[in-house]
Amino acid sequence: MATWPKTLDRAGITDPSLRRDYSEQRRLVARYARAEYTAVRLLLPAELVPDVIAATAFMHHSDNLIDQGPADGRIAALADWESRVHAALKSGDADEPVLRTLLDTSTRHPRLRHYVEDFLAGAPLEVQTQGFASESDFQHYIDGYSLPAFMLIAGLLDAGAPADAYLAGCRNFIEASQRLDFLNDLAEDLENGRLGIPEELLARHGLTRTDLTRTGPPRKGSAPEGFRGLVGDQARQIRTGLTASYALVDLVHARSRPFVRALISIQGLTLRAVARKGTALLDGSARPDVAAALRLLGREYVAARRRCDTAPAAGRTAPGAAGRS
Repeated sequence: MATWPKTLDRAGITDPSLRRDYSEQRRLVARYARAEYTAVRLLLPAELVPDVIAATAFMHHSDNLIDQGPADGRIAALADWESRVHAALKSGDADEPVLRTLLDTSTRHPRLRHYVEDFLAGAPLEVQTQGFASESDFQHYIDGYSLPAFMLIAGLLDAGAPADAYLAGCRNFIEASQRLDFLNDLAEDLENGRLGIPEELLARHGLTRTDLTRTGPPRKGSAPEGFRGLVGDQARQIRTGLTASYALVDLVHARSRPFVRALISIQGLTLRAVARKGTALLDGSARPDVAAALRLLGREYVAARRRCDTAPAAGRTAPGAAGRS
């Protein structure tokens, strides 16, 4: 793994002020998303790492603005942020490090601007969503917000596969991941007045939102009748989606395949932990086995190094040119 200064060199980022901006975003991402940051640093080629970090930092910053507080305040914050982002994209200049790195990354990946616009257009849906009456409402949320958010990152990994096929592969993954997140975060979401499992699915298992709302001490294994079946139902659906997601590995550039494979596999480890926790999810979320995750990252790191070491010299990309769209 290249040192951070060499990583910036490999990406062609030589301006001292920009290097400081990227370094600031790197510290932020490493602090709030340690596992994801580790995977990016270990498994992606050095020339792509700053770009993925810049896109991740932008997504996280945007999400923070609309994640807490009254809906009216979050909508106002989003409108102000959207105005600043659009002004930066139009002028090519910005006074915030998170936007300066986004603009610089977009010079190497011009399509990122399109993904930013899609993400901002869907952000109000995230503010307004407190739950889903039906599966079709959930699917609307995936298309309107979850997928555009994921494409900020996935759009940097595309190897030129047919656009429809690539988008479908990304959607398979993000739908399964979002369903897993909503199941795993059930207790926290309920405390915040949110529910990510469609109410028509609850009804199919004889449940209502009120049935899932815990008051008092932890349930210690006690859960409303039907909840175990609901967890099993969702786990099977998520497992099917993650299995289908492995097709995405063949649609990204060879240099990005270890990272994408690890991304999907870590979700699989999380699903395994969720299934084991079962009805206790009403008391808190599950975490994947750390040792298993480290072994997985180790295997993929070896695979990434092997690909790098055996790549023909003529096929290697000069510093600063890799990842251009």
